[in-house]
Amino acid sequence: MKCPVCQNSTQVSNSRSADHGRAVKRRRVCLQCNRRFTTYERIELFGLQVLKRNGKKQPYLRHKLELGLRKALEKRPVAEEQFQKLVSSIENDIFNLEKETVSSEQIGQSVLTHLRSLDKVAYLRFASVHRNFKSTRAFEKEIKKLEKLGR
Repeated sequence: MKCPVCQNSTQVSNSRSADHGRAVKRRRVCLQCNRRFTTYERIELFGLQVLKRNGKKQPYLRHKLELGLRKALEKRPVAEEQFQKLVSSIENDIFNLEKETVSSEQIGQSVLTHLRSLDKVAYLRFASVHRNFKSTRAFEKEIKKLEKLGR
């Protein structure tokens, strides 16, 4: 692997299992500039398709899940480590369905389940897009649901 700073070769200084065995965390050091950085190797499952609301199928992309979650969690007090655990937990839910095609609705429900316990504001942001809120009334109903569950 190349150094992200000087583009020279790097060496692995430490390697360990991460994300409950679904990733490998590697500490690397540049042989030229001596910078240290971390890389993650993750299993990428090919063949999983996402069935969109319009009936079209698309390949599952972790990156798209991360983008949606980052928007919902924008300016919220969630550390990067928490964020990565969140993404991995949602992916576990998806992959544990053991299906070749998963609906965007199923993915959205998993996201909402995990966000509800992590950050209520992010939950509302995501829910407003996922459930396509048309009015402030829809927000009010969702807030009341959250308050009932929080008791």
